[in-house]
Amino acid sequence: MQSEVEKTIKEMRNKKATGDDNVPGDVFKLLGEGLKIMTKLINTIYETGERPKDFTEVTMIALKKKPQATKCSDHLTISLIAIQRR
Repeated sequence: MQSEVEKTIKEMRNKKATGDDNVPGDVFKLLGEGLKIMTKLINTIYETGERPKDFTEVTMIALKKKPQATKCSDHLTISLIAIQRR
């Protein structure tokens, strides 16, 4: 049986403009079976109000865009998120 989330994503038009999160809907269509896993995880977080510890910890690294970087805008930032294999 197809969930409402899967049905809604399947019915979305291709190449639709991104929303506030800058993620195109086409990305969700590519998740395949991963969409069920993601939906289950998000529903569990919503129902319990508890987020996995991995979701609350991140390491941010600033990379210089310019050799003499002194302002925030002179840097790129990447985030490293821990992933635990179970």
